[in-house]
Amino acid sequence: MSAATRTRPAPASTRTAGGVRESPLSRAAAMLVMGVFTLYFLVPIWWLLVSATKDRGQFTSTNPLWFADMNLVENVSALLRYDGGIFVRWMGNSVAYTAGGAFLATLLAAMCGYALAKYRFLGREAVFNVVLGGVLVPATALALPLFLIFSQVNLTNTFWAVFLPSLVSPFGVYLTRIFAAASVPDELLEAARLDGSSEVRTFFTVSVRLMFPALVTVFLFQFVAIWNNFFLPLIMLRDEAVFPVTLGLYSWNTQVNQIPELRGYVLVGALLSIVPLIVTFLLLQRFWRNGLGAGAVK
Repeated sequence: MSAATRTRPAPASTRTAGGVRESPLSRAAAMLVMGVFTLYFLVPIWWLLVSATKDRGQFTSTNPLWFADMNLVENVSALLRYDGGIFVRWMGNSVAYTAGGAFLATLLAAMCGYALAKYRFLGREAVFNVVLGGVLVPATALALPLFLIFSQVNLTNTFWAVFLPSLVSPFGVYLTRIFAAASVPDELLEAARLDGSSEVRTFFTVSVRLMFPALVTVFLFQFVAIWNNFFLPLIMLRDEAVFPVTLGLYSWNTQVNQIPELRGYVLVGALLSIVPLIVTFLLLQRFWRNGLGAGAVK
């Protein structure tokens, strides 16, 4: 046997990028696990899509995972007309809570994280430790104290009762602080100061561009958290006119036994309510992946 034959490398299909042999059994196990979790996440969405296309009499009389009559357009039209179009109002409220809250929360988190990373001041580490403590506190634990605070200033049952708490993102501050420390060179900031740039101008024209992947990541996390927020609006709000879509659909679901047609509206409304999340992720996913990858490497 020739030397070339003896030293021939293993086929690429059995080698990883680092040159280590990959077991077919481990690959099959990994694919099986990913397949199971994919089904776990996609089957409920598929069931929701199928159910939204059926009329009320077909929910229990047809296959729950396959289509019957395609009534999606009629169901959506009926949902948008029901109760004077209150569902459209709820969707608009959710967009207002989420878009504005996620943007301002990301901006505030970026400023705080940047300051903690690039400025030396007394108590900086203590402030950062408080922020880390805020990351560990679940949002449900803060709902009742927030209600008591807002009730003292007569802001319960208003837009601001849900919007203002969404502006605080301890995780966003933590992430932007780590990313700013790793991606914004001190030499670049010194050069900007020597050129006469103010601190605010340097932040918005230089630092924000370097931190942009992390900011998109914070925005996406905050967007999803605010859109899916349920417990805080449940405590704060009583007027249906200011409900987000999550609380509005919940209020309908509690009345299904008295008003059976609401079951179909809840299903169609739940389907429509996830569309903004899907669109946002599709538009920003490349920035999100880059942000997570850069943060992990750095």
